[in-house]
Amino acid sequence: MISKEFFKNLNEVAEQRDLAKEDIYEIIKKALVYAYKKAFGDDSCKITLNPDKQEINIYKVFRVVDHLSDEVTEDSIKEILVDEARKFKGKSNAKVGQIIEIPVTIDELGRQGASQMKSMFNQSLKQLEREKAEAYFKNLEGEMIQAKVVDVKDDFLILNIGRNLTTFLPKKELLINDNFQVGDFVRVFIKKVEHTNKEPKVYVTRNDRNLINRLLETYIPEIATGVIEVKGIARDPGDRCKIAVYSNDPNVEAIGACVGEGGERIKEIINALNGEKIDLYKWSPNIEETIANSLQPATVTKVLNVDPKTKTSIVIVPDDELSLAIGKSGQNVRLAVQSCGWKIDIKSLKEAFDEGLVEL
Repeated sequence: MISKEFFKNLNEVAEQRDLAKEDIYEIIKKALVYAYKKAFGDDSCKITLNPDKQEINIYKVFRVVDHLSDEVTEDSIKEILVDEARKFKGKSNAKVGQIIEIPVTIDELGRQGASQMKSMFNQSLKQLEREKAEAYFKNLEGEMIQAKVVDVKDDFLILNIGRNLTTFLPKKELLINDNFQVGDFVRVFIKKVEHTNKEPKVYVTRNDRNLINRLLETYIPEIATGVIEVKGIARDPGDRCKIAVYSNDPNVEAIGACVGEGGERIKEIINALNGEKIDLYKWSPNIEETIANSLQPATVTKVLNVDPKTKTSIVIVPDDELSLAIGKSGQNVRLAVQSCGWKIDIKSLKEAFDEGLVEL
């Protein structure tokens, strides 16, 4: 049977749902077998699709026997007496033991069969979409995606994340300055993808520090290619983050490349985070230098007592920069410790002198 319109519709479904044509063809074959079973009471049939010729064929399949058996064969092929088989067109020479195929038209499936075929096709199509969506997003665990806000509730946003899938973004996973409206696009980090009996459950957030990593890779090509490495990130989501960067190329200055001409690159990242402040500092193989840089914008006078075993250190700062080094509620030193990986005991120059750590 040739049906150009039939194949055209299948190909449109594949394109609209972003599915492989081959997968759609397998679904329609499965649906036709189901419809055949409803129409004839068994699934002893064969379905062939030839997209190149835009041809679909349905066959009844029989094993020719000289007497009918009460036993069910392993291959479930229906039996037919040799005399009956020879009545079909082109089968006058049918022999016992032979497998014969008798063409069936779609019309022979009847109205109920056609309805069953459509129902099974839609059911299998949804299942395939779920499986494909789950595999797609499972592969994106730990990655950043752009989603569209489709609804705003009191406690969460509903996001369209693609693949005919939506997910919730709880308010607790938003940044303090986030105020998204329907139609806005938002960058989110995929924490986990969970299998369910229906659509996969995709958990997203804007609070994870790895969102910063993905934004850096997106807007700074040197980080995406590995020319510049991100050595550490610490973050108070929505407020401030501190990032240690290092250039593997002596001709590329890490901080400058990250900031970009006129600060355009870092502005893009700050905008994606709705104003979250970003402190960049240079990581160095020299531990003292890295520790000192991590406390920027404060100036460090000296780094003492660096202990690789306990990863502890003492940092001396000018008296008038002690509060700057510590930061509001200890934020600056806390983010410095988290990003460089070293414990830092900050002392003013006067304190260090009183304790005999330095000489004036």
